[in-house]
Amino acid sequence: MIAERQTRVLNNVQAINEALDLALERDPRVVVFGEDVGTMGGVFRASDGLQQKYGEQRVFDTPLAESGIVGFGIGLAMAGLRPVAEIQFAGFLYPALDQILSHLGRMRHRTRGRFSIPMVIRAPYGGGVKTPEQHADSPEAILAHVPGVKVVIPSSPERAKGLLLAAIEDPDPVFFLEAIKLYRGVKAEVPEGYYTLPLGRARVVREGDAASLFCYGGMVEVCQKAAEVAAREGVELEIVDLETLVPLDTETIFASVQKTGRAVVVYEAMRTGGFGAEVAARIAEEALDYLQAPIVRVAGWDAPYPPFSAVENYYRPDAKRVLEAVRKVLTH
Repeated sequence: MIAERQTRVLNNVQAINEALDLALERDPRVVVFGEDVGTMGGVFRASDGLQQKYGEQRVFDTPLAESGIVGFGIGLAMAGLRPVAEIQFAGFLYPALDQILSHLGRMRHRTRGRFSIPMVIRAPYGGGVKTPEQHADSPEAILAHVPGVKVVIPSSPERAKGLLLAAIEDPDPVFFLEAIKLYRGVKAEVPEGYYTLPLGRARVVREGDAASLFCYGGMVEVCQKAAEVAAREGVELEIVDLETLVPLDTETIFASVQKTGRAVVVYEAMRTGGFGAEVAARIAEEALDYLQAPIVRVAGWDAPYPPFSAVENYYRPDAKRVLEAVRKVLTH
């Protein structure tokens, strides 16, 4: 059991690096590639030291061509390998949308099950560290709309390690998005050795009965800060970390809504068409009878993410905005 293992304190980058190391060691079919992932060890050093350990045939750099990276990975997967591709920032995925929409998610269906694409595409996403334009985008809703793929977004080091190893084992393509703000912003006890955590399950991070906060990735930390403030005022909020957007664990979501009667959905992507709208729609369709107030969303604004400056503090949801939403559902 994971709970019985020895642990070490790691940040998210270290946990991801350890997962990649274990996957490469365990399965000779695993290959890691992307822009600067080999010689430099990745722009965030998530693959640091792996090329030196496993060689240039298994950990290697690619040209700056996202469509080529994804298309190359599709071919490797169809040939029997288990590719793990890194897109340097999630906002750079857009040139690869043709490969993603036309081929990646469709191959199992197109070939009537004769081929699958056991490929993982890792990419840092989201803001909070004042990056340039297109370096803080949150395109998870676009990816979740692609049939045939899974979308996973961890919020802590121990979850990142186990979920990434599970994603690499999965027989179908998995997008694995990693919150930039959390790369070195959080540390936790991480079990040593190889372990996996199940995809497709949400987890209750904090128990409460006043309202449910549904979030994922970098917004889990934001919701935890909001819940701590609310607790000092005698209001206990429940936090549900979705972790996997596709497939979505609606059972855990509905159970939380049934318990609290109020739902606040928090995500940092643009409000319109963001994945939080899907969560809200599922609750409205299947758990409306449990609601005592309308669902409220806390999200980014319908504008490009602001580059470089402190303006992002007004764009990216924070604990203050979450608490405002909580007060709204509690006083309805």
